[in-house]
Amino acid sequence: MKGSKFDNKMSPSGLAFQPLYKQVEEHVTQLIVEQRWKPGEMLPNEFQLAEEFGVSQGTVRKALNTLTQSKVLTRRQGVGTFVSEHTGNQALYRFFPLVEDNQAPQLPEAEIIAFELQTPTKNIAEQLNLGADDKVIFLSRKRLINQVACLLEDIYLPEKYFPGLHEMPELPHTLYHFYQLNFNLTVHKTTDRIKATSANQRDAENLEVKVGDPILMFTRLTRALDGKLIEFRINHCRSDNYHYLVDLD
Repeated sequence: MKGSKFDNKMSPSGLAFQPLYKQVEEHVTQLIVEQRWKPGEMLPNEFQLAEEFGVSQGTVRKALNTLTQSKVLTRRQGVGTFVSEHTGNQALYRFFPLVEDNQAPQLPEAEIIAFELQTPTKNIAEQLNLGADDKVIFLSRKRLINQVACLLEDIYLPEKYFPGLHEMPELPHTLYHFYQLNFNLTVHKTTDRIKATSANQRDAENLEVKVGDPILMFTRLTRALDGKLIEFRINHCRSDNYHYLVDLD
């Protein structure tokens, strides 16, 4: 955002029951959602924000620290505070948890199996809180590490948030940065559920395993900064030479 001032003041009511730093935190988040600051853009400094919001510098700093911890913002020492970008490397460590045994995490390749507009099943509609007339974009991909298929990925996206996506000729391997830049949808929270299961015929054909072999299944529900449900994934993963890595910081 150009200049040190902007015309979206904090509301004096509505969130008054919250601590002041939380009000600043939610207001900054809303400005990012509205693209007042875009991915990679530097925010005004703490003094400027404090003056604009009518709060103390300490309150602003506490709000920015919280947003940095949740990876909405990125601090560069001696430079400033920036809106986070979901680049390929960040997506690798934060959002692709399958790792080859005894190897460092690698950015997988993607091979598209299906990419189309669909009427969602009842389960998918419930997961994404969709209405009766809503459609989903269905993307099915194989993910490969060292040219070996390790994961079968079925992704469901509400068409109302991704208009025209299914007509695009190409997609990047890592989607979250793509969502952010092309649809102003910044992935903020993901919830993964993992369970052991066995390979069905489709898994066997795509993952080069046998029907009945043990595999991992994990589902992921994804929310944007403003709380919208924007993605539901069902992933089937090989478990013979791979493991699910969770690195908490």
